[in-house]
Amino acid sequence: MADHAPRYAVFFAPAAGSAHDALGSHWIGRNARSGEMLAQPRIHGIAPDRFAELTASPRRYGLHATLKPPFRLRTGADVAQLDARLRTLASMHKAFSFGVEVAPLDGFLAWRATDHHAQLGDLAAHCVADLDVLREPPSAAELARRRTAGLSLRQDALLLRWGYPYVFEEYRFHITLSERLAGDEAALLRQALTQSCGDLGGSPLVFDALALFVQETESAPFRHLRSYGFDGSVCAIEDMPR
Repeated sequence: MADHAPRYAVFFAPAAGSAHDALGSHWIGRNARSGEMLAQPRIHGIAPDRFAELTASPRRYGLHATLKPPFRLRTGADVAQLDARLRTLASMHKAFSFGVEVAPLDGFLAWRATDHHAQLGDLAAHCVADLDVLREPPSAAELARRRTAGLSLRQDALLLRWGYPYVFEEYRFHITLSERLAGDEAALLRQALTQSCGDLGGSPLVFDALALFVQETESAPFRHLRSYGFDGSVCAIEDMPR
């Protein structure tokens, strides 16, 4: 399959209209459901253009935590099959909630779970394994790009089998909120984000749906297409690509 074919991903996304959704979407500067570009907060000590650079990747992907990493549909698979599998997959899970905090992860700022929640890892593993039958294997170029991160032997084995090195026991739930940071910029952004999150009052995130995202072309941002509720409901934000 050509590298220019659409890529799909199954993410966790904070509920539309929730405090986490509003704060996180404004922080990265885009709403992945509407596609609207949003005004970002002013950060003391960092110019607006620089702050936009430091949130470029999160803005491109939209506010999310990865469950099934981005993939292209294999030859013979279609979006109707993906939709059907997601409906079934969502119906097998029950809603739960968990707290998050601002914390660094490999040099990035992210929202991370405050405690160990086995359900997060179990649900991500279920998404990775159950949807894999629809996945086109990564190209040689994609494999080479992933390997520039310096993978362990286990991570490389996961990459070859599942198309992504950070799955199953290597999985860490997180909602990325910056590029890789260093020095004063890291300290300033962490302080600003932590202060902003104080307005959330420690409210938990509710995990009650799977979010399907799509990237139509390699240079396009990811868009939130549908949410598959654990109660059997499906919220279609826009039509599925064909």
